[in-house]
Amino acid sequence: MVPSVPVSVDLVVLTVRCQALSALVWRRDNPPFLRRWSLAGGFIQLDEDLPDAARRIMTERAGIPGAGTLHLEQLQTYGYPDRDPRQRVLSVAYLCLAPDLPASEKAHMAWVPVAELTVMAFDHRRMMLDGIERARAKLEYTSLAAAFCEPEFTVADLRRVYELVWARPLDPRNFHRKVTKAEGFLMETGETTTRDGGRPAKLYRRGPAELLHPPMLRS
Repeated sequence: MVPSVPVSVDLVVLTVRCQALSALVWRRDNPPFLRRWSLAGGFIQLDEDLPDAARRIMTERAGIPGAGTLHLEQLQTYGYPDRDPRQRVLSVAYLCLAPDLPASEKAHMAWVPVAELTVMAFDHRRMMLDGIERARAKLEYTSLAAAFCEPEFTVADLRRVYELVWARPLDPRNFHRKVTKAEGFLMETGETTTRDGGRPAKLYRRGPAELLHPPMLRS
């Protein structure tokens, strides 16, 4: 008889919150890894596809409504034998990126800066780091950075996203020149804002481009 192996879906949910790149995690209240931070996850049901399971867990376990409108993509599959001390489990990780999401109403759930998540349950720190690197790489070649912003944002808002995700400061003038010249990245709204103080700043929306030309290289 061929042994059956359970399949779970784990969520790496990232947002820019309180001037930090943060992940949505929950404090485990049962062994193994009692009291350690863990990613939200759950087992796939027999009658659902993987993306459907990810959206269901986003709503039921993570407590985030409207999962269908958020950026959600499959990250990687983790299947080495000892990743769960209780039994052999395959995990399909999904990456979700969104603007400043509200605090989850689920018990034990919290937004924690990724820099503070140095020890996590199972292999969830590895999943989180893989998700962060995926996000960093995608910011170079795609317009995904705008997924961290509100529908209307300034170039300074967008620069803060890049700085927090890449964990490095960027030259404001050079950044402004690059993002405004990238074809289809930004669309002017015709409005301005003074919410950051100083001179009025133009408000933009995310443009139609999915791939950036030229790219925003980290180097």
